[in-house]
Amino acid sequence: MGTQAPESLSTRICAETDLEENWGEVALVEGHQYAIFKTKHGYYACDHLDPNSGALVIARGIVGEKNGHPTITSPLYKEVYDLTTGECVSGADYTIGVYPLEVRDGEVFLIH
Repeated sequence: MGTQAPESLSTRICAETDLEENWGEVALVEGHQYAIFKTKHGYYACDHLDPNSGALVIARGIVGEKNGHPTITSPLYKEVYDLTTGECVSGADYTIGVYPLEVRDGEVFLIH
């Protein structure tokens, strides 16, 4: 008999109207801090922890775009991360975790 994969959990983060475009917010879910962003491309979640410094600062970074992809620039050492893949697009060997968000009936949910 096979093992069934666990279903994804979703956690309500906030109302869509609580997020300001190109400004990060932090959500604490089960002891983990996520940086949440609303951009012209959509809604994104990534780790709030800066992988270079170890500081919880990513939500305070600069939202931007590179090659048509939304990015976040760390406010400390200025590494630029693709919000769709978590890859550092500025040449450093760091990555950040990225997580799916879903908007339902005007509410933003983190899928984990």
